Amino acid sequence: MSQPESALADAQAGGRAPESLAALAERYGLRRAIARPSMPAYLRQLWDRRHFILTYATSRSVSKYSESALGQLWQVLTPLLNAAVYFLMFGIILGQSKNIEHYPAFLITGVMVFTFTQRTVTGGAKSISSNLSLIRALHFPRAALPLAYTIQELQQLAWSMGVLILFVLATVQKLTWLWLLIPVPLLMQLVFNIGMSLFMARIGAFVRDMNQLLPFILRAWLYASGVFYSITERTADQPEILRWVLEFNPAAAYIEFMRDLLIYERFPERWAWVTCLFWAVFALVGGFWYFWRSEERYGRG
Repeated sequence: MSQPESALADAQAGGRAPESLAALAERYGLRRAIARPSMPAYLRQLWDRRHFILTYATSRSVSKYSESALGQLWQVLTPLLNAAVYFLMFGIILGQSKNIEHYPAFLITGVMVFTFTQRTVTGGAKSISSNLSLIRALHFPRAALPLAYTIQELQQLAWSMGVLILFVLATVQKLTWLWLLIPVPLLMQLVFNIGMSLFMARIGAFVRDMNQLLPFILRAWLYASGVFYSITERTADQPEILRWVLEFNPAAAYIEFMRDLLIYERFPERWAWVTCLFWAVFALVGGFWYFWRSEERYGRG
């Protein structure tokens, strides 16, 4: 018989009130098997499993379209088809193409940049609830799952960016040194997406209705992000505070940053740098802390 069991049995035989299991565990140096590790230890665990995260993301990306005839081409076709529908509705029917220079490139840039965040948020929201069997069978830092979903979307973005660059070259026909800065907004958006994926992973794990609500939230976010229209032009006759609110939207900031570099040959303004960097740091720190706080609860119940 172990020391804690012996102590508990002796207490019960002597008529004394038995010591609580928590107190016994503390006295004999026992800890919960699934106790949340400290933040530095958690980060080390994630780093140790970096190969698993990358392999899991790659396998999901390959298998996602394995049963379709066009396979991986759907990674590019999906945002292009969405952009074609939006061009018909907003560019032709609503006449936005008459007011915005290089509107096709303007629209496709907005669609592809927003789609990167949209897919990451959607994947992160279901990363825990869709992998309960894996979580209950293996011990690993649960943040590996939303991270893998983010990397999967980054791999798909690489295809989309290749098509986007070719399209801009074919329609705008301007290649400048500013294109060397393209990785900068993509990196800041990736950091932002990681934080959002972690944040949504915790919510999706415990709020079962989130998967039904999320499409409506993302659709509203899409319409508020200047994907189809110029925020500056649309708010010209509105209170200035409205333009500030819309431009402070992280999705709008990353889209405008990319449009400046790709299409309009201008160095992004200071507000764009500050906004993009702020949201990247805020989302990563806040999202990681928020997810880590419930580490021991994922997969239980």
